[in-house]
Amino acid sequence: MKRLDLIFSERELDDVLSTLEKAEVPGYTVMKHATGRGPERVVTEDMEFTGFGSNAHVIIFCEQVTIDKIREDIKSVLSYYGGVAYVSEATPL
Repeated sequence: MKRLDLIFSERELDDVLSTLEKAEVPGYTVMKHATGRGPERVVTEDMEFTGFGSNAHVIIFCEQVTIDKIREDIKSVLSYYGGVAYVSEATPL
């Protein structure tokens, strides 16, 4: 089992979720308004009324075959809009 973490601008959430749905991922968790420190060395905050500047964090637990299926599409979306993706091993308790 793999865990895929995607962190990107919340404005691109629909595009990323559309890519995941096309690949028929088994499910995912979405956390909106994610914030943190980047290369600029300050914790970024979103603008409360617009959400501009906030990030989304999507977590997917799936098999390697699904990761392979969505890899190029996700890389394309993240390279165009910005964001990061990490794959790690996931072991259920």
